[in-house]
Amino acid sequence: MVRMKKRRKSSRFRGSHTHGRGGKKKARGSGHRGGFGMAGTGKRGDQKKTSILKIGMDEYFGKRQTKMRFGKGRLKTLNLERISDSIKDGADYSDYKIVGSLSKNIKLNITAGAASKSAIKSVEKHGGKITLK
Repeated sequence: MVRMKKRRKSSRFRGSHTHGRGGKKKARGSGHRGGFGMAGTGKRGDQKKTSILKIGMDEYFGKRQTKMRFGKGRLKTLNLERISDSIKDGADYSDYKIVGSLSKNIKLNITAGAASKSAIKSVEKHGGKITLK
């Protein structure tokens, strides 16, 4: 069976005033669509409501979205090497994620919210310990 080559859409509307889009103004940029991608999908974004429904209304409009946007619940990072002079032994850094490694021979016992594998390995190498909350 010989397959016919399909004609492209761009060649079909030559000579047509509106290229099948109705009014002339509708074909200018993405203003009639409400923007690119998920832009214009606010409370009254009915033209893109189907894509929001696929995601789920709660996930798109809910509290989870605001947490992501404003960064609540994220830990600040704390580099061991940069602040090894000012870290106190037995300090509580539960709002921080400890990253990096130590080059100085300091024994540290730290309580942290999270820590990278290299930070834990480095502190334990020097005889200290990182306790995670």
